[in-house]
Order: sequence, then structure tokens, then C-alpha cells
Amino acid sequence: MAVRDVFGLTFSGATEAGFWPYSQAVRELQCFIGDPVASVDRAIAADPGFVMAHVFKGYLFGLATEREATAVARTCHEAALPLAATTREQAHVAALGHLAAGRWHEAARLLEDIAIEFPLDALALQTGHQIDFFTGNARMLRDRIGRALPSWQSGMPGYHAILGMQAFGLEEMGDYARAEKLGRMAVDIEPRDGWAQHAVAHVMEMQSRQKDGIAWMRANPDAWTKESFLQVHNWWHLALFHYNLGETEQVLALYDGPIYGERSMLALNMVDASAILWRLHLGRVDVGDRWAALAANWAKASLGNYAFNDAHAMMAFVGAGLEAPARTLLEAQREAMRGNDDNATFTRDVGHPLTLAIKAFGDGSYAETVRLIRPIRPIAHRFGGSHAQRDVIDLTLIEAALRSGDHALARALAAERALARPDSPLAALFSRRAANLSEN
Repeated sequence: MAVRDVFGLTFSGATEAGFWPYSQAVRELQCFIGDPVASVDRAIAADPGFVMAHVFKGYLFGLATEREATAVARTCHEAALPLAATTREQAHVAALGHLAAGRWHEAARLLEDIAIEFPLDALALQTGHQIDFFTGNARMLRDRIGRALPSWQSGMPGYHAILGMQAFGLEEMGDYARAEKLGRMAVDIEPRDGWAQHAVAHVMEMQSRQKDGIAWMRANPDAWTKESFLQVHNWWHLALFHYNLGETEQVLALYDGPIYGERSMLALNMVDASAILWRLHLGRVDVGDRWAALAANWAKASLGNYAFNDAHAMMAFVGAGLEAPARTLLEAQREAMRGNDDNATFTRDVGHPLTLAIKAFGDGSYAETVRLIRPIRPIAHRFGGSHAQRDVIDLTLIEAALRSGDHALARALAAERALARPDSPLAALFSRRAANLSEN
């Protein structure tokens, strides 16, 4: 029993009854809309022996960066192991096993090999692309998709998603003009493609095109917000544009509305909430009791599971002035570093020193913040995220240098940022502050 899709790929254990909801789940994931878990559950219910349905569900949970979700991914892997599968599908099962065990890099390599042999395997491309994001592998964000792109043609199902992923990879490698072109093409094909929408936003963020970014995000928000599970992150991008213009009221309005009005417990959404409040905190903006509500949710989260999340949890604990959960988080990181999965390395190399630096900043130990952050800046990509997300590290370092009174370092960092973002009002502000520090 098997089904062959429009790309010629075989799906073992599938019937038409199960393959239809599976295909729907793929389409939903490619746009980041709907409920792909519910769709793939319908596929499994129709065809319990449908191996790729179990794998697909496992990928969804394995990429959630939460301990409870990872347990579901392991269950999916166990369900897939004994099922009939082609060589390609067996490689997917093995990749899921690595992901569920926290071996992100091994999973990425297996998915790379699948896509090299089967460049029209959209799930291998998208799952690998997401792992590249979570491991901060900018080159593979670009090249994993670039290798497959010649095999894709306009009109193929999911072509917009391939363009959108290629756009994001190009952006992370600094190829902004081509990134924007492909991202806009993807959105023209499928306006609901939240990843492509976000790729163009990244271009404008990195180029300090705040007004263009606001126009881009506000042009058709219904398209990228309707039933979208990426919408919080895209609203966060809009907030960043306003933040860089110093438009604090708009930032807080977005925070209180679509970013964290519903006080999500999802780690990916809490990361965005922490990231925007921390930027305001660096600028001495009073955010009222917002930190307390966010920190309370972080305290319930699975800490020590993914270093990138941990750093953002510490921002909330510092902002809310909570010592006990901050200590618990640091101990969870120490425990994580004793592990043998990839997160042990993420935490050891970047996550733990950064989390300590954020705590030091909260304690007013600005020179210590500088000491902890400077060595990790060249390797910060190792613990995941995008350039735009990791920019919070630079912002914290600059602010710590200014507050510590290290005028030479502050001047150097301000000059560095002005070169990278010549049209940024925030960069200009840093330059003025550093100059004033030197004069005093």
C-alpha cells in the first residue's frame, strides 16, 4: 500500500484517504498557517501505517524547542521505526530520531543528503531549513535550498515556500537585493506565506529601512496573520521597526496586542516578547508590570532545554526582579552542559555566558556584562536564531559599555554599528551618547 505524489515521491502505508490530510498539513506548514498537527493526526487516523505521517508529526514537535514537545517527537519516532518504508523514508525516520534525541546537527546532515538525492522533497528541505535556523547555520540556510532550486519550477505546489526559504537564506548571508526579490516573488504567488513575508522584513531590518519595513508589514496584514502560527514573530518584526525609530508607544501597543496580549505559553512566542521588552529595558523605558506576567510564564517553562530560549527567559527574570527563578535557570543550564546532546554545546559556548551577562546587567555589573559578552560575539550564531534576533547581544554590549563608562569601547562599538547600519536612528543615538561620554 503506497501513494505516489505529483513529484514522483513514494509514500509507504498511505492511501488516498490519509494522503489528502497529509498534503494539507504540508501546505499549512509551508505557509505557517492552520493546524498541521490536526491535519497530520487525521492522516494517521486514516492510515496508521503511513510512515511519513508519523515522521511529519515528529518534526513538528521536535522543532518546538520545548521538553514536553520533544517527548512527543520521540513517541512519533518509535511509532515510525517498525513501519514499511522506502530508503528515502528510512532516512527521514533516522533524521527524526536524531532530532528527538537533541542531535540537531546529525538530523540536519541526514536531511541534507535526502534533499541532495530528492531535491523535490519539500519536507526534507523545510525541516532542514528550520534546523539550520535553530542552529544558526546561515550558509546552509542559503545553500540547502539553493542546491534544490533548479529542480523547482513556477506552478509546482509549494514553489512559493522554496522561494521564501531561499530568500531568508540569502538575507542571512547578506545578499539583500536577491533576498528581497525572491521574498516578494514568493508573497506575490502566495500572500499567506508568513516565512516569505518575514524574509523581506529581515532584509529591511538589516538595512535599517524602518519606514519601508512598516509599509511592508502594514500593507496586507490580513494575509500574514490569518490563522498564522508565525504571526507573533511577524508582529515582532513590525515592532522592531518602530523601536528603531524610537516610537515606544507603538511598540508597547503591539506588545499589548498581537505580540503578547494573549500571554502565550509557547516558548517561541515568549522569546519574541522578552526580546522586545529587553530592548526597551536597555533604553530605560518603564514597561510597567509587563515583565511580571511574562516572567511568571517563563518560570513554568522547560528551562535548560534550548540555550536560545534560556537567555530570553533570563531577560524576563531580570526585568521582573526575580532572583529565585534566575538561580533555577542557571542551575538548569549547568545541568544541561553535563549532557551529551547539541544543546550542551549551545549552552556551553554561548547560552550560559550570555545568560550570565544578562543577569550581570540586571545587577548593574556592566563591566562584567562586557567581559562576558565580548568573547561570544564571533560565535553567537552557534546557539541559533537570526542576525536580527541575535542583535540583542550587540545592543546589550553597547549599552553595558556606555553605562560602565568605558568611553573607548563605547566609541568603538558605536562606530562599528554606524558602519553596519548607517541609516539607523538608534545607531546615531549610540554615536551621540558615546561622544558625550568621551567629552565628560
